Amino acid sequence: MQTNTPANYDVIIVGAGPAGLCFARELAGTGLKIAVIEKLSEKVLANPPQDGRDIALTHLSEKILRELDIWPRIPKSEISLLKEAKILNGASPYVLHFDCRETGKDTLGFMVSNHLIRKAAYETLADFSNIDLMTKVEVTSTATNSTSGIVRLANGKTLECSLVVAADSRFSTIRRNQGIPASMHDFSRVAIVCQMEHEKPHNETAFECFYYGQTLAILPLPGNKSSIIITLPAGASEEVLNMEKSMFNKDIQQRFENRLGKMKLIGKRYSYPLVAVYANKFVTTRFALIGDAAVGMHPVTAHGFNLGLRSAHTLADEIKTALNIGEDIGSSEMLERYQSKHRRISLPLYLATNAIVDLYTTEILPARIVRDTMLRLGNHVLPVKRAIMNLLTESHL
Repeated sequence: MQTNTPANYDVIIVGAGPAGLCFARELAGTGLKIAVIEKLSEKVLANPPQDGRDIALTHLSEKILRELDIWPRIPKSEISLLKEAKILNGASPYVLHFDCRETGKDTLGFMVSNHLIRKAAYETLADFSNIDLMTKVEVTSTATNSTSGIVRLANGKTLECSLVVAADSRFSTIRRNQGIPASMHDFSRVAIVCQMEHEKPHNETAFECFYYGQTLAILPLPGNKSSIIITLPAGASEEVLNMEKSMFNKDIQQRFENRLGKMKLIGKRYSYPLVAVYANKFVTTRFALIGDAAVGMHPVTAHGFNLGLRSAHTLADEIKTALNIGEDIGSSEMLERYQSKHRRISLPLYLATNAIVDLYTTEILPARIVRDTMLRLGNHVLPVKRAIMNLLTESHL
């Protein structure tokens, strides 16, 4: 028989995606009693299906994942280095080129499939008895006050805690439930993602091709294999998704001007609507947002996962600081420190990314001229170029 007596926790995390799992792992060694609430089954969390998304990780993200014992659990054979990046604009032969040799590092970043990160993050929680993973259950309501947070579940259970953390996607129902509005930028476009084999080596080089009416990204994976991201107007996505395989292979090969020779689709094509989201605030009374629930990025600058991981790391650091100085882990002071730090990092990136996307998907002639000019400035104005590469290769908060 179930009772109405609340189960008590220090922190309740809603959502066991990469941000939620990494945040739980960040706090695992603190001794805090933590609950992670997830709609999916534990079987799916233990062995997530491939979803077509391959993540470009910065050096800072690699460092954080290594400290959390997540990085060593990802097979080395599944990690690809990203040594160069080239950006093309329409039919222009001019290329904005980034090379890791200009940074003094061996790589600009790393490519890892999303499902492998999720699997490794889940595995790291197995040995921590202070973390309760509750799966196949939904949150029906949340409420917070000056002393506690209350989370009610669809199975009739009620949980009480010092801090509620939402990590349940950019369309977070928990964020809305807590009365936090979010600014949304609907690009009216869809990203179709897949993996392809190709005849020629990619030489660990990523390409972002801003063609008129469509964007094509080619990201290096281990071997002669690449992650393909096609961004196009929403109305044109079904045709590409349902295109016969041999026609699709030929279409991508031709769009990429045969740089990689013959190309062949591996597995399925997946589609994701492109909507960027920025919460108007990241905290309220005994409540915080992390991951996409705080900031959902357009993938063009590849900072979505990196920002989400950084938010989990920043909030966890503030909680650890609060513990060390005897401060309430759900205090408004602690939450404001987190919000200030993450907004300072995320807002400029969010605004800049949206501006880049808007510029490079506008087809009027003045925009085309500005696009080409910006690429040339990016190559020749060295402080700008160094700033972009430093953002990719930073290894400290």
